[in-house]
Parts: sequence; structure tokens; C-alpha cells
Amino acid sequence: MKRKFIAAMGIAGMLAGVAACGSGDSGGSGDSKGGAAGGESAKELTVWLTVDAQNNWPELVKAADDAVVGKHPGIKIKHEYYGWPDKNTKLDAVLATDKAPDVVEMGNTEMLGYTVKGAFAELDPAAFDNADAWLDGLKSSVTYGGKTYGVPYYAGGRVANWRKDVAAAAGVKAIPKTYPELTAALDKIQAKNGDKFSAWYQPSRDWYAAMSFVYDAGGTIAEENGGSFKAALSSPESVKGLKEYKRVLDAYMKGDKTKDESDRYIVYGQGKSGMIFGSAWEGGAAEDPKTDKNGKLKGNLENFVMPGPSGGNLPVFLGGSDLAVPVKSKSKAVAAEWINAFTGAKGQQGLIAKGNLPNNKTDLATLKDDPATAVPATAAELSWFVPMAPGWGQVEKAQVLQTMLQSIATGKKSVEEAAKEADTAIDKVINTK
Repeated sequence: MKRKFIAAMGIAGMLAGVAACGSGDSGGSGDSKGGAAGGESAKELTVWLTVDAQNNWPELVKAADDAVVGKHPGIKIKHEYYGWPDKNTKLDAVLATDKAPDVVEMGNTEMLGYTVKGAFAELDPAAFDNADAWLDGLKSSVTYGGKTYGVPYYAGGRVANWRKDVAAAAGVKAIPKTYPELTAALDKIQAKNGDKFSAWYQPSRDWYAAMSFVYDAGGTIAEENGGSFKAALSSPESVKGLKEYKRVLDAYMKGDKTKDESDRYIVYGQGKSGMIFGSAWEGGAAEDPKTDKNGKLKGNLENFVMPGPSGGNLPVFLGGSDLAVPVKSKSKAVAAEWINAFTGAKGQQGLIAKGNLPNNKTDLATLKDDPATAVPATAAELSWFVPMAPGWGQVEKAQVLQTMLQSIATGKKSVEEAAKEADTAIDKVINTK
């Protein structure tokens, strides 16, 4: 499922009271680190989730409720469900009051903006199943300053998807396992279909894809040293990755070089491209009759693990959801129990059955043996995440990476010039709360 970063930079004033509480304020039942007993038993628990849970796995929500009620007879559990565009606006407002929910679902890229403002209580990872095996990309999203402020819920990976008919018509008979095999196949597809066809439709402003090339080359967006972050897009390693991304765009992307990825699956459905690299759901969305404008995609698309130029699989940005306990919750310990019941061993099996990737490497390994889940599970093994810096939300809000990538794609600036300019912009805000 698609995850959009909803910048939390407007919450500073609303969270003034929250930050004053501090993560050490228990606020009621349980201590500040959810999972430890203490205080009176909670009488009520309020859980905020997105409509994904309400629509797709309500029985898993009920199972978590039943587990908590079994331990705390008489407790009332209330649920509120929100769409992704609406949730943060409502959360910002309620966090300024004394009516904060006890559990709230967050997109993993949304966590940081709230964590640095002191919105969430510190949690004890030992209280949660498989915490020692959480997927790297999700674990990073709930960790700040060496402390844990959330629990990974489920993951969504990125994969390559191509048209088998287009590949076959160009003489390509097998899924590429290496990057040279991939580029050789794309060269044939491009030559076969001409310059009005994108062998690989790759929107230039898609920084999730571009940074995968950066990390594959040994680069990074920013480096941490002694608690301070310094932009590193102009490092030799990062520039190497950006140059390969530029080469891909020049060779195979024949569409608008100023596009982002928001409508990629729709463009794919128009039938003028042979491959995409994006969220695992995008292929299915493209072949939906509402999107497949030429009727050629249904049953003709194939996901595969994206190989990287360095010789292994391309590291992917791992999207997903986390669950956090607001610092103003009056039932922190019971909130942590509910989260573990929902995201723990039994809950993960239920989420996997619904088509999600689990939050941990142990369960992920079992999915590699199933042809239906092998591709996204294998791709998710190697992942990266954004710098957990206090000012990262400002970097995203200013669209620094997108601007850099568009300048590179259109030839407005060289890779070196654009990367250096991006570093300067990042360094101005990345260490600012």
C-alpha cells in the first residue's frame, strides 16, 4: 500500500505541551516505557488505526482486543479509523489536549517528525515479539537517539515489474538475475520499440529509486558523526550512484523528465512502457481494467527482484507502518500490551495471510520459499532508510532530493553540481528541530 510522507513541521506549537511532559512522564497506568507493569489497571484504551485495518483485517484487531480484555477484564477498547491524508491533521490537534489516543498508527516516514518533538513515549523493545529481528528499515524508523519510540507493524517493499510480452517480443526469455542481464534486456526492448516507448518508465523525481542507486554504490544521503548529521550526496560513492541513475534515465526513460512517481502505475497502464520499479502493489494496480487502457497487461506482468549495479540485489526503501504510544497516554503499559498482541507472533501470521510483509526477518525468511511471496520477501531483505536526523522532515518538505534529481535528469545541472547544491540545502536544516 502506498505511503506518502505527511510533513509534521506544523506541529511544533501543538506539541509544546507534549514536549513539556517529557518521555519520562508516565501519564497514568504503567511507566514511561510501555511494557512494564505499574499503577492502577487501565479502564479504557483508545486505538487509532488507518482504514487499511478496518477494511482488510478487522479480525486481527478483534483478536488483539480479546487478548487484552482477557488480561484486563472490564477494560473498554475504542477504535477510531482514519484515511492517510486525514490522520495527521486530527492527531496534531488532539496531541495538544489531554485526550490523546493510547495507540496510533504511523507511516514509517511519519515517525521522525513526531518523535523529535517528544510526541511519543519511549518503549522497551524487550516487551515485543521478534524485536531483535525487526526489519532494518522499520527498526530505523522507530529508533531515535538510541531509544525506541514505536513498534513496526508491517512492511511494503519495492520490486521490479515488467511486461512478459514486450520482453519476449524483443528476444528476452528469462527474468534478469544480474544488472548486466537487466541492462542487456532493456537495450533489446528499447531498440525493438523505438524512442516513443520507455523500456523502463522511471520518473526522475522518484527519490526512493534514485537513493537505492546511491546506497548500492556505497553512498548515503547524510552521515552521522557524534549526533550531528552532514549531507553526503556529493561524496564520490553517492555521485557514482547518481550517475548510474542518470544513465538509466537517458537510456530507457522516454517520458516526461520532470515527473514524480505518484501516477506511475497509471502511466504503466497506458501501454507505452516495458518495466517499472516501484511498490509491489503497482503492477496489480496497472493491470486493473480501469487502468489497463489497452487490455494488454492482465496476466502479462511479472514481478522480480531488482538487481543492482554493485553485483547484489538493489537495496530498497522499505515502506510500512509503525505503532506508537503518545506520551500523553494514560494507559501506556496496556497500550504496549495491545500493540504486542496485534503485531506479535500470531498477529504477524495474520498480516502475512493478508498479503503483507512481516515486521521481522524471521517470518520474512519463511516467505522466500513461497512463489507467491518470494519476490517481495527477497527484495525486502536489503533495505535502507532516511537519516534519523531532527531536521529530516524539513528536507522532505523542501523537496531537496526531487529538485536535485530533476536538475540531473533534464541536464540543467551536472550530477556533481546538483549533488553539491543539494548537500548545501540539506546541511542548512538537517540538524534543526
